[in-house]
Amino acid sequence: RAFRVRSVSYDLFQKPDVAVAQAPPPPGTRPYALSLSERLPRVVPPADNPLTHEGVALGRRLFHDTRLSSNGTQSCASCHDKAAAFSENRAVSIGADGHAGRRNAMPLFNLAWASSFFWDGRAPTLRAQALEPLGDVHELNLPPAEAVAKLAADAEYSQEFAAAFGSAGVTEARLGMALEQFLLTLVSQDSKYDRAARKLEKLTPSEANGLRLFITEFDPARGLRGADCFHCHGGTLFTDGKFHNNGLTLAPGDAGRGAVTGDPADGGTFKTPSLRNVALTAPYMHDGRFATLEEVVDHYSAGVTRQPNLDPNLAKHPVSGIGLTPEEKRDLIAFLHTLTDTAFTGGPPAADLAREP
Repeated sequence: RAFRVRSVSYDLFQKPDVAVAQAPPPPGTRPYALSLSERLPRVVPPADNPLTHEGVALGRRLFHDTRLSSNGTQSCASCHDKAAAFSENRAVSIGADGHAGRRNAMPLFNLAWASSFFWDGRAPTLRAQALEPLGDVHELNLPPAEAVAKLAADAEYSQEFAAAFGSAGVTEARLGMALEQFLLTLVSQDSKYDRAARKLEKLTPSEANGLRLFITEFDPARGLRGADCFHCHGGTLFTDGKFHNNGLTLAPGDAGRGAVTGDPADGGTFKTPSLRNVALTAPYMHDGRFATLEEVVDHYSAGVTRQPNLDPNLAKHPVSGIGLTPEEKRDLIAFLHTLTDTAFTGGPPAADLAREP
């Protein structure tokens, strides 16, 4: 009778790392603490842009403001819909002035762990990524200087910038920092898979077999028959954050990462997207060529083409592919549906979506 159990929790949350050097929050602001599961890697926040309630609120408003486009018709949220895990369910985005882009809109979540952004990694920071669509003729098509002038002319925005940064002034740098603060709060960590890992739910036999396939090597000589997904999509983030050539026939003129680095070894490589919420982010690949997860799994099962820079973990497979059976494909896709985080997206579970006509 010396003590009693009040509750049992299968998840712990990270405490702020006091060893991480950060600038003090601007005067008059309230620090914003992220609730991050201990199952996720530690985060190193931007040293010069501490999260505050005022900065996050400003970034959220900017993210949804159509005035940041050339004709007032689009915002960042137009191509990054929360219900689709902040992606867009079309192959390539159409900009404010009707210009089609050339790549699929990547989902926006768990960006605090990324070290480069866009499919080709051309943006080294999140704030740089957030600003680039402004002046892109294929996207918002509004030069940052004009966006700043629009915002500075709005008395309410001027007050919000002053409240978020501790002093008056609407600048391009602050615009990027406010968007960065909001984007850093987009954390997905509570899917069925996560709850099963915390012993709050249980995977079905099909989902469990899909997980087994996902994390198992394809090595028949050693008696291993897996799908080899974990090499690029392993860990709790379900991405290695690196760039790979995954055996797609490439469109002329799109060298992927190679166009950024100039290194022939990077030709035809693209960033590994996270598989969290993947059931909600169709179509797939950098150009949105696959409409369904079934098509994606078919590609990795028997559709990989031999490219000069093909990733070694795919190149080691037989030319004919790994030949997943129909049942294995179904199980693998069933597992991928467990990565949907409805607490994050605000929608029905992916399994329910799959049953809709």
